Amino acid sequence: VFPPLPGSPYQPIIEALGNYPQKKFYNVSKLGGTNQLLCFTLDTLPYSIRVLFESSVRNCDGFVVKETDAMNILDWKTKQNNVEVPFCPARVVLQDFTGIPAMVDFAAMREAVRNAGGDPVKVNPACPTDLTVDHSLQIDFSKCAIQNAPNPGGGDSQKPMAKLSPLKAQPRKVPCRGQTGCKGPCSAGDSSRNSGQFSAQIENTPILCPFHLQPVPEPETVLKNQEMEFGRNRERLQFFKWSSKVFKNVSIIPPETGMAHQVNLEYLSRVVFEVKDFLYPDSVVGTDSHTTMVNGLGILGWGVGGIETEAVMLGMPVTLTLPGVVGCELTGTASPLATSIDIVLSITKHLRQADVAGKFVEFFGSGVSQLSVADRTTIANMCPEYGAILSFFPVDNVTLKHLKHTGFDKAKLEVMEAYLKAVKLFRNVESSSTEPEYSQVVQISLSSIIPYVSGPKRSQDRVAVNNMKSDFQACLNEKSGVKGFQIAVEKQNDIVPVQYEGNEYKLSHGCIVIAAVISCTNNCNPSVMLAAGLLAKKAVEAGLVVKPYIRTSLSPGSGMVTHYLSSSGVLPYLSKLGFEVVGYGCSTCVGNTAPLPEAIRNAIKQGDIIACGVLSGTKNFEGRLCDCVRANYLASPPLVVAYAIAGTVRIDFETEPLGTGFNGKSIYLRDIWPTRGELHTVEEECVISSMFKELKEKMEKGNKRWNLLEAPESTLFPWDLKSTYIRCPSFFDKLAKEPVLPHLIENAHVLLYLGDSVTTDHISPAGSIARSSAAARYLTNKGLTPREFNSYGARRGNDAVMTRGTFANIKLLNKFIGKPAPKTIHFPSGQTLDVFEAAELYQKEGIPVIILAGKKYGLGSSRDWAAKGPFLLGVKAVLAESYEKVHKSQLIGIGIAPLQFLPGENPSTLGLTGREQFSILFSSELSPGMTLDIKTSTGKVFSAIALFENDMEITLYKYGGSLNFVARRFL
Repeated sequence: VFPPLPGSPYQPIIEALGNYPQKKFYNVSKLGGTNQLLCFTLDTLPYSIRVLFESSVRNCDGFVVKETDAMNILDWKTKQNNVEVPFCPARVVLQDFTGIPAMVDFAAMREAVRNAGGDPVKVNPACPTDLTVDHSLQIDFSKCAIQNAPNPGGGDSQKPMAKLSPLKAQPRKVPCRGQTGCKGPCSAGDSSRNSGQFSAQIENTPILCPFHLQPVPEPETVLKNQEMEFGRNRERLQFFKWSSKVFKNVSIIPPETGMAHQVNLEYLSRVVFEVKDFLYPDSVVGTDSHTTMVNGLGILGWGVGGIETEAVMLGMPVTLTLPGVVGCELTGTASPLATSIDIVLSITKHLRQADVAGKFVEFFGSGVSQLSVADRTTIANMCPEYGAILSFFPVDNVTLKHLKHTGFDKAKLEVMEAYLKAVKLFRNVESSSTEPEYSQVVQISLSSIIPYVSGPKRSQDRVAVNNMKSDFQACLNEKSGVKGFQIAVEKQNDIVPVQYEGNEYKLSHGCIVIAAVISCTNNCNPSVMLAAGLLAKKAVEAGLVVKPYIRTSLSPGSGMVTHYLSSSGVLPYLSKLGFEVVGYGCSTCVGNTAPLPEAIRNAIKQGDIIACGVLSGTKNFEGRLCDCVRANYLASPPLVVAYAIAGTVRIDFETEPLGTGFNGKSIYLRDIWPTRGELHTVEEECVISSMFKELKEKMEKGNKRWNLLEAPESTLFPWDLKSTYIRCPSFFDKLAKEPVLPHLIENAHVLLYLGDSVTTDHISPAGSIARSSAAARYLTNKGLTPREFNSYGARRGNDAVMTRGTFANIKLLNKFIGKPAPKTIHFPSGQTLDVFEAAELYQKEGIPVIILAGKKYGLGSSRDWAAKGPFLLGVKAVLAESYEKVHKSQLIGIGIAPLQFLPGENPSTLGLTGREQFSILFSSELSPGMTLDIKTSTGKVFSAIALFENDMEITLYKYGGSLNFVARRFL
């Protein structure tokens, strides 16, 4: 129902917008009438809380959102952290890894509603939903040559194809698309049109018509990867296209358009929604952890689990504890050598130390105005890594200027500004009004920020670039753990010779074998990507090269990135160093990279070498890139290129050269690092509104393969029983109209005994399917070869594969086993089995299972299968020291009880081995945060906290999760 809602107590404050009488809105600044206290309270609320307040006022119906909810938000200063409030976002964003199970669940819900006598046509998203197909890209081809394996799922190695000629002496002539004013073939090397740019082009490099900035045919590498992507994912793509046809309020962004968070930022974001001349703030929740990026545009948004997202799609609000808001005051000016990544990592460190977990962060201060929107979105994008729900930059003049350059209509911008000022959501830095009141204030001086990288195993472990060499040496010495590798002193300088492509190379500890400039975090920011390109240009001109065995790749966030890299003339230089565009989609960052050359892998294993990967992403969990790459560092794009040239992380850039250039001259990093002046000039010339306009046109038109793809149009999806991609899941098999009473979990065995910081990657990996895994055996029995396995992420629409893939990460450390392996013990038989096989035996025997874990269980990316998988394995409860908030909510949303040890207690202090059987006594009347008694088979009794934060979570748990709760509304 579109506002005003029937019976809403706030209808009297709906009014026309100043000079735009046809535009209506809720003027929340008028609430309280002559009661100045309320107006004053609104003025001093953090801007992010004001968005929550407006949403509660607009959606108040007396049932889902009550008047008391709005008043609690208005009284944020005293009610923060003490009350639960609902939030109805304006829209939902999905990416295909988490989007396909959501849409499969909707299809299954239609089936279940039909079977229960309801009308399946009524099952549609109530909230506008955009799904971007961006996680199915895999790097099968790079450097215009096929890799040693056809896909990360396995397969026999193949000999590399002959590489294309690296450079052409003459500019490449290609026909433009017949635009008026273009006089025949366009030449990207035309010096009259590309003054100061590289005149020769890489064969098959995407270039632009200098008259119209129209892209010419994609490079061969992109086309080959696209062809492979559509081939291996045809069934999934057909399902997505069926979804776009039959479900109302669903829009599918086809493959090869861009990343979900990138598309959300560049194309889907409105800043202010306007529906039927009614105005309200744009806001969003999404299944991608990078959804928070849009907060840099002044759009409130964050990532939630797929289960909660599905509930929002059906019209339910997100329920959250009214959060505290940390004000982050930025002052000063950053060093010219510090990139946005350095700023991000520095802020990450400060905010981690400030303990902002479960809170909003809001930026203010003189330093904010010095940050571009690209800088802001980069910072906002990183907030899941320091634990905040979101990091918010209110709309200001910098935001409006950015929107103007990206093609927003002038009249629309004027309405936007007038509306945001009317509802007090516009930050005017020149105003003398006081800053909002915050729960606490963290002060950060940008002047103190120097270049950093993060690693080798965790994104929060920052290392100053000038200390990189000594820090890596310390990691070699340290005991195995979060940073150390425990390499014997006498082996730390070992060198392993290896023959590759007819030449001998020497591998040693710290050698770089993967260098990836990828989509996450960086590609929304032209300055850091252009810095990488300009550094590559200077490096090539100086005669520097990258060793051929290093797996280099460039995976842009969207065509816009390729656009400005090409139009600025730096793309050929990146390609010359091996950083060639491999496609548009999440690749290296989610483990979708081809294996290293066999000779390199063998050398690394033979010498027990600590090989390194360097990538410009946000996550570097151990084993995520490749099982033989044990040290992974996050770095800015120009530093990724610099380290690739150096070939090792054991280098001091201040005193040691990157390599030897022409005439035997030593070339240092300072010799090729671009200045801020150079970056500013290129950015102004290349990052222009036409790029955004063209990108939007590309998104709206789709691509040829997608447009020609056939899909059914039936109300119910025609499930193919032979399919290994799409299966009707069993979540609705017990669809009930009434809730069930909490039950006793009796004599449960411990399926897994885990330690601290168990990530959603450990629980439900998204990368390749190992040949020895239970999922591989299932697919083999279905007649598939390893070449056809694809990845877990691609098969999230198949519950049989995903259940077998649960806890299948090779780096899973189960204390029952004592070493990293996806194994556990089936205690009744004493067998050591794959986790799935043990769980299957327990279910056949009718024995419930639980999981014991340490601190921060469920850390990392939001991933619904990290809850769905354990549920289908028969897990009834998780007992941990602490949880990542989103994952805890997902457990409740699927019907698993999240229990927490009392403060100061854990399995060790309680004398638990995990080999006991556990009986958990639920009260007949659950209440938020209540304490439950747990009894073990050894006679020990202890207590744990049931982490239900509100009555809604208890209701969802009683109904067997949010899916069943929502589905019953259609019966």
